Amino acid sequence: MKARINGVDIAYDDHGIGYPIIFLHGFPLNRNMWAGQISALLSAQRYRLVAPDWRGLGDSELPGDISTMEMLADDLAGLMDHLGMQQAVLCGLSMGGYAAFAFLRKYAQRVGGLILADTRPQADTEDRKINREKVAQLALEQGSEAIADLQIPGLLTNDTLQHRSEVVIRVRQMINTASPSGIAAASRGMACRDDSTDLLATITCPTLVIVGEHDTLTPPGIARNYADAIPGANFALIPQAGHLSNLEQPEAFLEAIRTFLLTSF
Repeated sequence: MKARINGVDIAYDDHGIGYPIIFLHGFPLNRNMWAGQISALLSAQRYRLVAPDWRGLGDSELPGDISTMEMLADDLAGLMDHLGMQQAVLCGLSMGGYAAFAFLRKYAQRVGGLILADTRPQADTEDRKINREKVAQLALEQGSEAIADLQIPGLLTNDTLQHRSEVVIRVRQMINTASPSGIAAASRGMACRDDSTDLLATITCPTLVIVGEHDTLTPPGIARNYADAIPGANFALIPQAGHLSNLEQPEAFLEAIRTFLLTSF
């Protein structure tokens, strides 16, 4: 499905009836990364499960050369309006978490709960910002397949890279289908995002922080520290998972979010 949101065609999936949960995908993937979780939760017949593609990624349109986290937050608010949702649980992984923080800053009253997976509240360091621009240039000059070659070793554990080709192939396919301009716009948008550390102590909704045991991009220590700064937050460590914990260990990830949802909503 697609909806015209803020002048942009935003693609999304919408399944089920019940309390709304919106799944926010990571960089440079698309909404299909959440297919397993949505399929499993749909059987509970308790939730309305929505997953959009960010502008320029998946099947959503790209209107410019940068996709800031504030733009993504506004797109999400517009999609919620389109779907008749006043409030929802946001489940964001990596860049999806950055967008969730931006949404929280602008639309806190519309956040019924937070699931923050393999993400961090801190802004990029100067070195990271420089690297984001290098990624943007690589995408524009050499295409999405070059980005897949660059990103995949840091997204997945060595065990997955060596022994679980089906996961590697799935991730590569998602990256390869992303437009180079969409990858560049998202990379530049992440580089200029605000630091959200100041928001942590103000979060009052039920919150779950998830991180893969072997996530080198957002290490467990960082995740545990910011979870401790959120009043009443739950924390889940996913064994034998890297940055894409929901794809590497889907059963453990599902168990963590299912338990959180059942006890909080």
